[in-house]
Amino acid sequence: MEMEKLMIKLCMTKDIGVHGNLFGGHMLAWLDEAAATWACSVCKNPNMVTAKIDEMVFERPVKNGEQVIIYGKVKKVGKSSLTVYVEARKKDFYSGEEQTVCSTIFIFVRIDNNGRSIAIDDTVREKYAYLNS
Repeated sequence: MEMEKLMIKLCMTKDIGVHGNLFGGHMLAWLDEAAATWACSVCKNPNMVTAKIDEMVFERPVKNGEQVIIYGKVKKVGKSSLTVYVEARKKDFYSGEEQTVCSTIFIFVRIDNNGRSIAIDDTVREKYAYLNS
């Protein structure tokens, strides 16, 4: 399955850390927001929470004024969990070239109103069943 575009952000002065690059915490927040919102859409339910974030390796810096595009794809659908691969790329406004900045895997869990995990709808699991085989 091809990756879907989840979010576009612009690195602004307020996002810059002490070394002149996008602060890693901001990037992580952007990735979590994009992935969580998308997980809710994929699972057709607003009650998806971040359960785990895999290792994050920052491959290249993002500078003030650069555009960041966040992509994602579903890796696995469990009984109550959704595993997604998320990748951030910076895009050159002039050439359109994209370079991967960082990537990671998120696991989200569907919860009820008391915060306990509950099953993801069968239609969602059926749609992505080919990933689990």
